[in-house]
Amino acid sequence: MARKTTVRSNRTNGVSGSGKGDGLTHAYRRLRELIVTGRLVPGTRVVEADLADRLDLSRTPVRGALHRLQQEGYLVVGSGGPRQSRLAVAPLTKEDASELYWLIAHVEGLAAQLAAGLEAKVRSKLVSELERLNNALATRTKETQGNPRRIFDSEIIDLDIKFHGRIVEASAGPRLWALHNAIRPQTERYWRCYASEILGELGLSVAEHERVIRGISRGDRHAAEEAMRTNWVNAGARLCRVIDAHGERGSW
Repeated sequence: MARKTTVRSNRTNGVSGSGKGDGLTHAYRRLRELIVTGRLVPGTRVVEADLADRLDLSRTPVRGALHRLQQEGYLVVGSGGPRQSRLAVAPLTKEDASELYWLIAHVEGLAAQLAAGLEAKVRSKLVSELERLNNALATRTKETQGNPRRIFDSEIIDLDIKFHGRIVEASAGPRLWALHNAIRPQTERYWRCYASEILGELGLSVAEHERVIRGISRGDRHAAEEAMRTNWVNAGARLCRVIDAHGERGSW
């Protein structure tokens, strides 16, 4: 019983020894990770008290985190009956995917344009990193072909995320970085949920990445931006075909 009392005391401000701001940030990051990785399934009802217990946090930072996640589109209000509403994890829909992929296409297109304008030595180092990541992605993609267990799904997703993220890290200022950080995890939800159905077309994405790399390598800002936008637009079209075939997730 004494141990239980101690735990509740530590939870008062969110994280043991942390202030309210730290507790809110921690709660937000943990909950966003649970949503993005699918451990909180699309359409799942969100109960503040249950999440506080799950994260070993007080309800105050969890409440603040839920409000922020709702503002960013990770959570939505669904009907809970004639006199009440409830928060739920946002469903994965074709309409939402189309909007997110259009937005990220423009944000990362600008990042690619800026990357192509970097000083030559810095740009050369970036190109080498991008080639390494894309080559690894190509190898893993080939290894999954015909493999019903898809044992490399997670690694493929991580490589793709690192490829795109490295371009943004190398070129974006704080405002562009903030925009990217708000949108990209939401596209990752779709990636992780539909990965096994998309893997067969990843060779197309690898080829599109090569065009992005060439544009950056040549310092051709227009070509780099156009190649990046094309990659995301095509990826969005591929995803929408998969959603048409396999259905939306979490819709009421």
